[in-house]
Amino acid sequence: MSRMLPPDTQARRMAQPPLLPISQAIGIARLMCILGIVWVHGWTGLGGDEMAALAGSAQHVMRWTVVELFGRSAVPLLSIVSGWLVARSLAQRGPRIFLGGKARTVLLPMLLWNAIALLLVVGAGGLGLIRAPLPGDMRWLADNLLNLTRAGDIDVQTSFLRDLFVCMLVAPWLVRLRSRWLLPIAGGAALWTIAGWQLLVLLRPGILLFFVTGILARRHGLAERMGALAFWRAALPFALIVPVKIWLSVHGEGIAGYHVELVATVDLLARATAALLVWRSAMALARRGIGAWLLGLERYAFFLFCSHLLFMWLLAPAVGAVTGPMGSTGWPLFFLVQPALALGFAILLARLIEVVSPAAADLLSGGRLGRQAASPAARPLAHAHWKL
Repeated sequence: MSRMLPPDTQARRMAQPPLLPISQAIGIARLMCILGIVWVHGWTGLGGDEMAALAGSAQHVMRWTVVELFGRSAVPLLSIVSGWLVARSLAQRGPRIFLGGKARTVLLPMLLWNAIALLLVVGAGGLGLIRAPLPGDMRWLADNLLNLTRAGDIDVQTSFLRDLFVCMLVAPWLVRLRSRWLLPIAGGAALWTIAGWQLLVLLRPGILLFFVTGILARRHGLAERMGALAFWRAALPFALIVPVKIWLSVHGEGIAGYHVELVATVDLLARATAALLVWRSAMALARRGIGAWLLGLERYAFFLFCSHLLFMWLLAPAVGAVTGPMGSTGWPLFFLVQPALALGFAILLARLIEVVSPAAADLLSGGRLGRQAASPAARPLAHAHWKL
């Protein structure tokens, strides 16, 4: 005998999705992810050998915990959000207008910010003001400006925009495929990630995996379903995979030498489950009063994403001269507040550019600030959908 349902069950199901603050949660999740990316790139004041010497220390464990368990969830969730939004964008705009928009809002800001970083950081290094990479040959210049074969030495985060733009190029084809064909594509991207193949089409093939996941999430209502999970259910997968990741990091050096794929698989699962937890947290915050305040800061999220390495190269060393580098007593507090400091730097820089040249702010933010975003009619779209 089938279970009887209340007579208003269907009405409640139909009414529920509009009540879920999906757009607000997307904005909050995006801000949370980019703040996490700042931790990944946080200033330590140490080189590779000096960092290795601190392995196992309390500060090293603290940094590893923040970066590996929280900061690295950012790229998966940002990629999922991009795929989720692209499905709607293509339905509204068509492939030609869509791709032209992506060139302006993703590719052009990447090129501009890479050029600015090269000019300022390499210039400051040449003047002896900071320790910075020395300019190399034409290949070095191409990689630092275009991210052709690797992430740059200065603006390392913009390689995400490079791979995201490649995903955008095939998005008009992806959104036309049935889900049963998207699943093998996602599986192939997962295999590509785990195997570590260097095909250079994508520098980080996991971005394609999660981009396709976002398209599937849009089709099958997964954003709503995952956002409505009980919090403990959203946290459980992350809680289960974290001990495995920690064990491999602490005791798995011998295993890692022979089973690199195992380490890569666990890392991929940790990132995916952390992304689910961040999404559920963003949905919870969107339902509360703090959500409106966070959405106000989200206006500067993309600008923070693009500019925070300038803060790390140009300003963080001055603060670090007071706190000391990693290993010093004052460094942990500086490390923990770096996302807030970088956000403040991004807001001040963005407002200054908006005052001096709204057109420049428009270009550097991919249309998220400046003359277009200043329109009251455009502002909600810019905030809720990040021009995707």
